[in-house]
Amino acid sequence: MDAKKKGSLDVIDKILNACYEANKDALFIMSLMHQYEERGWLTKKQMEGLLLKAQKVAEMPAGWLATLEATIAKMPTRDKTPLQIKPVETEKDLQSEKYITAILAKYPQHKRVVYFQSKIQNNTPLNSSEKSELSKFYTLLIRK
Repeated sequence: MDAKKKGSLDVIDKILNACYEANKDALFIMSLMHQYEERGWLTKKQMEGLLLKAQKVAEMPAGWLATLEATIAKMPTRDKTPLQIKPVETEKDLQSEKYITAILAKYPQHKRVVYFQSKIQNNTPLNSSEKSELSKFYTLLIRK
């Protein structure tokens, strides 16, 4: 109960007690009361359920309901659905493919250019240093 401030009004506890007094056989309310006493707090979903039950109690003060609604609105919403990672559509680097094809036509065993070709075939883009290296190979080997 150290989460609650001493001397402050505990509206959630008052709402729980009012709901319990209205229906002493409600297992849901008793469960929430137990959890609130043990932990000192309720989850957003539990508070939303408490709000639905509290709205059905005729003697419930409107201010308490408004306070509970405001408390729920301030709480973060946790989304547990896994993120769907979309495959990144990379543009084909036509210039690099042209250089690779030209170099491998003349020098089919050039290991570094074969490596670049495998990267492109696996849809892995060449970084800027690899592109400049490929351009240098093209200039030295093909253009002469």
